[in-house]
Amino acid sequence: MTTTDLSLHERKLLRRAGSPDLGRWLAHTAPTRGCVRPVRLTGSVHTVEQSTGAILQTRHTTDMPDGVLYVPCGDRRASVCPPCAETYRADTYQLIKAGLVGGKGIPDSVGGHPAVFATLTAPSFGPVHTRVVNPRTGKIRPCRMRRDLTPCPHGKLLACTQRHTENAPCLGRPICLDCYDHAHHVVWNGWAGELWRRTTITLTRALRPLERTHGVKLRVSYGKVAEYQRRGVVHFHALIRLDRLDPDDRDAILAPPAAISAADLAELVAGAITATGFQTPEYADTGHTWPMQWGSQLDVRPVNNLGTGELTSEAVAAYLAKYATKATEATGLPVTGRMTGEAAEHYSDPNSHLGRLVAYAWQLGTRPQDWDTDELKAEWHDTYGRLRRWTHMLGFGGHFATKSRRYSTTHKVLRAARRVWHRTQRTDWRYRHGEAGHLEDDDTTLIVCDLTLAGIGWNTTGDAQLAADAAARAREHHQLTKQERTTA
Repeated sequence: MTTTDLSLHERKLLRRAGSPDLGRWLAHTAPTRGCVRPVRLTGSVHTVEQSTGAILQTRHTTDMPDGVLYVPCGDRRASVCPPCAETYRADTYQLIKAGLVGGKGIPDSVGGHPAVFATLTAPSFGPVHTRVVNPRTGKIRPCRMRRDLTPCPHGKLLACTQRHTENAPCLGRPICLDCYDHAHHVVWNGWAGELWRRTTITLTRALRPLERTHGVKLRVSYGKVAEYQRRGVVHFHALIRLDRLDPDDRDAILAPPAAISAADLAELVAGAITATGFQTPEYADTGHTWPMQWGSQLDVRPVNNLGTGELTSEAVAAYLAKYATKATEATGLPVTGRMTGEAAEHYSDPNSHLGRLVAYAWQLGTRPQDWDTDELKAEWHDTYGRLRRWTHMLGFGGHFATKSRRYSTTHKVLRAARRVWHRTQRTDWRYRHGEAGHLEDDDTTLIVCDLTLAGIGWNTTGDAQLAADAAARAREHHQLTKQERTTA
């Protein structure tokens, strides 16, 4: 076979793989960890001495392979960039785990604090197709059996006798499309974050009787992730921990009195969830409001009593972290950026559940024409205008992984530690190959960047494949090394 018989992709791949500069290029692109669409930057990177402000070293991207600096996109969504999403998932895992057992700056004593795992769902907006499994026998029950076969106002029987498979396309779809309250659905998504905030306030107030009984100040800390159900509404998984509060040092994480158990905390959490609710602001020119409250499918369990047996902290952290990289994939809506009017019209199919959700989110978020003053525009932007901005998320505009301030470490700290590690590795590599002119001491120097965007993505598909293969080998090596340390 000659080079003329190869495809363009194969020729570019061989050209890069056969380049004498391949090792330098792989070391330069290693920090992207195989990112699908890295950000390409051009400019200068300065090493500055903190005490004097003197520039110790300047590196221009023109001296780097490809003349650019590659930075991972950092997208948390697995459907957009699997490598970056895996990094985000791993960071979330470490963040959640540290709040359970300590580490990453959190004292190990938190492992003895009362903690519960809570799942908070949305209310019903209309009957949908479901898959129900008998917990004792493992058999699948009929979807929706009803003795009352009276048709709905639209002439449909709100019943289904089928036993749906796990991937049945009808799961989460309304039995009667016209009976389902799609407007309330998207409004609930839009105010779900506010409902959670008020729930934490209610829970904090519920701690006051315990504080008076034990003569101490108490505080709840939490780590929370959001997940889309197949019907297109979000629900939350939250790990809630009880701490003792030191009024003189609010950052201290202290153990609460031993007499307070995880079961006591679970009772307080369940009570706060059921007691929290409010009405949304009045909709423009109609005065209509929607009730905001949690659904009846509430699950609050002590952490040491999850499932059929005791669940380890690693399993709890992994369970929460896996949802942090998801978006609207479960609903069938493609992962896109913010929708334009043309895109919203394309997805607004009145004959489908998903299409109606998109249509209602876009329409309810459209500002009335008579709201043309600055004050009214600002009010609309902060209330129902959010539905239009987040139409691509069916109205939900919150973060998928959040935590209270003192629950654990932060993503920012974890990213900073990873940057320092990668910078150290690159410095060591340059010294081994005679390319470094000054040793970078992170305690006395700063890295100051003067960079501009040059583009997004790899220059060629061959580069993308080589970078992905190198990242895969690095991950495999890391796993083998980790296993060897564990078994040693």
